[in-house]
Amino acid sequence: MALARHVTDFHGILLFRRDYAERDYLVKFFTQEFGKKMFLVRGAKKKGFKMTADILPFTVGSYVGDIADDGLSYIRTARETRQFQAIGTDIFKNAYATYVMSLVDIAFPDSQQLPDWYHKVHRALDLIDEGLNPAIVTNIIEIQLMPAFGVAPQLLGCAVCGRNDLPFDYSESYGGLLCQRHWAQDPRRLHLNQRTIYYLRQFSVLDLDRLHTIKVKPATEAALRQLMDEIYASQIGVHPRSKRFLDQMQSWAPRLAQNPTTDN
Repeated sequence: MALARHVTDFHGILLFRRDYAERDYLVKFFTQEFGKKMFLVRGAKKKGFKMTADILPFTVGSYVGDIADDGLSYIRTARETRQFQAIGTDIFKNAYATYVMSLVDIAFPDSQQLPDWYHKVHRALDLIDEGLNPAIVTNIIEIQLMPAFGVAPQLLGCAVCGRNDLPFDYSESYGGLLCQRHWAQDPRRLHLNQRTIYYLRQFSVLDLDRLHTIKVKPATEAALRQLMDEIYASQIGVHPRSKRFLDQMQSWAPRLAQNPTTDN
């Protein structure tokens, strides 16, 4: 039985590409119209291939494709594309952006229409590319992605009584925030400071289109990273390879700051 196909325009963010056969690439796009799709690009490794620049990592744009309901689709031509230039040339931005795209690829099944998430990922990559703190942009995506992984912590109020006017802490056992009156019910609560709780709650509902600048103290940034690592490790169980590289890269930062490269 032949697969259903149709030729149409689509908008896509390139998630990754990999070698396929001697001359071809498999390229995975997060499309605005069809969700995540894998495309076979024939002859992409040949010298003079006309779409070489259109299928580079960290590319976004509009294309014409032969779209299959299931299985491999095909790209016929590129209409208008661009690269996230700073992400492509900055190892730190690159690592955060790759991790964001890895999480999105894991969180959703292929061929599920996700126009809101397409826009959100596009905006997140734009913000990282433009120079906003990539760690914070990544935190926002991580927090807002949690329901897609089946983890939807109670962040509006206390998971026990619903109050929202007392200091909070985060309880994995209760699946969200506990107000001060109920801290004793979970001796293993995470003992987060209130500034970290504030950003956790704000980031869970933040519209990235409204985000243009943000400053978070290094201690709070580190606490948010630790919190996300704890939730993703213990409750979600997702460990993309890109996150391991990101962790390694973060360990380089203090050494790079202490031993800056100088030109002679």
